[in-house]
Amino acid sequence: MNIDPQTFAAEWLAAWNAHDVEAVLRHFHEDAVFSSPFAALVAPGSGGRLVGKPAVRAYWSAGIAKIPDLHFTLDALFVGVDCLVIAYVNQKQVRVSEVLKFAGALVIEGHGTYPADIANPVGAASPGEGSRA
Repeated sequence: MNIDPQTFAAEWLAAWNAHDVEAVLRHFHEDAVFSSPFAALVAPGSGGRLVGKPAVRAYWSAGIAKIPDLHFTLDALFVGVDCLVIAYVNQKQVRVSEVLKFAGALVIEGHGTYPADIANPVGAASPGEGSRA
């Protein structure tokens, strides 16, 4: 893992808080795999697993459209041999963890994880709710 964990986490949070999907994706390998229970809802048929930057881009872009008030605040940062866990609090005041595995300086695999006991932990708008699709 050829990154500074603190710098990476700060840039990751800033990109998400700016709703800048391309800035987040700059840190991802072209063949990156990303999984999330929310992806299963946003990308039907994916089973919550997305492969490649185009699929991740489409998912995150759709996700931001469903969560216009998206905002993350760093809670903790955990560093492994080739991975980071960014624990944060989202706009719904829910603690979430993003597990990111690296190949050199790029994320090759990521996993969004949420509390099991909270309904709609991401705070996504329901279909048909206002202009949020």
